[in-house]
Amino acid sequence: MEILLFLLAMGLVVAAVSPYVRRRRGGLRLVAPGSPDAADPADYGFDRQEELDIRVPGPDPDLMDALDHVQRTGQWQAASALLAGTPREGELRWQRVQAFGGAAALELVQQPGAGARWLKAWRLEAPKDAGGAQVHAELLVQQAWRHSGGVGSEDHRIILEEARESCRQAALLAPGDPVPYITELAVGRALAYTEAEFDALWAKVVDRAPEHMGAHLAALNYWCEKWHGSREKADAFTHAAAARAPRGSLLAALPLFAVYEHIPDVVMVRSFWESAVVTRAVEGALYAVHSARPDDPMLAHVRHLLLWCLVNMERWAEAMEQVRHVDGYVGALPWSASADPAASYAVYRALAVAGYEANGGSPATLPG
Repeated sequence: MEILLFLLAMGLVVAAVSPYVRRRRGGLRLVAPGSPDAADPADYGFDRQEELDIRVPGPDPDLMDALDHVQRTGQWQAASALLAGTPREGELRWQRVQAFGGAAALELVQQPGAGARWLKAWRLEAPKDAGGAQVHAELLVQQAWRHSGGVGSEDHRIILEEARESCRQAALLAPGDPVPYITELAVGRALAYTEAEFDALWAKVVDRAPEHMGAHLAALNYWCEKWHGSREKADAFTHAAAARAPRGSLLAALPLFAVYEHIPDVVMVRSFWESAVVTRAVEGALYAVHSARPDDPMLAHVRHLLLWCLVNMERWAEAMEQVRHVDGYVGALPWSASADPAASYAVYRALAVAGYEANGGSPATLPG
């Protein structure tokens, strides 16, 4: 009876994350834990689910050292020094601001009224520190989206108004830095900026960092159908950015994010994953990944989304290639949109491993 219940539960999981898994000879099989036929991610040296880091999309040892220090000691200076030494026009500064802001938001959820003392001290003791102002603005944005009673609530709007003011104060402290404007893009989406208002804000971003992948991802949400735009506007935005992207730029992967933002809640037909729109977006993202610098801070973001798509497309070997590069870190879409990012990622990883092995793969055949 326990085995039957387990198989039923696993069937529901697969139905949720991969609604159409072909039952063909040699195809994906669901088996009980411990079975000799079970595909085990641990055989590949992948991290256990409880070890997955939900804070960041990929490794950043300097960030982790600084974050661990400020949270352990309550002293903000290490965070300030790290941001001061991070080039303001690149992707890395934006990611680090997001990570500090997200860590502070999580602390406040876990310890209401007592968490994130290091950020409070940072703002009080160094009010003109641009890094501290940016992290505070990011904190407010994350609080608004995650812990304010839901989109449209009064608390949500009040926090967003405060976040907008914080973004503008942060911009005054670092005139050439695109990060405050990128953070405000999320505010503009939620507060329903007019297209003219949003275009004016976007112009400030591209004046400072025209090829910033993170900025394009933030702007994409504004143009999506679920906010103020449409599928056509989102596609036009992403394809224009991809078309003008120089070789080596991950902007070529932007259409894949538009596919993700407009995917139906439940995909009941296999033909969706075989459609030209999805196939072109995936191929463009694979091209971008293969052309990008290995140290591009946004590379992990693209690989995570590719993993999600490639599993649904049953392209197991390519999915496993993404797992090989990103395993250990799950702070990226689509996992970060889940209430339990580590669990969401772990299910897809298990499906990738099972599909890979069902088609002849093994730890010995996966490139190192």
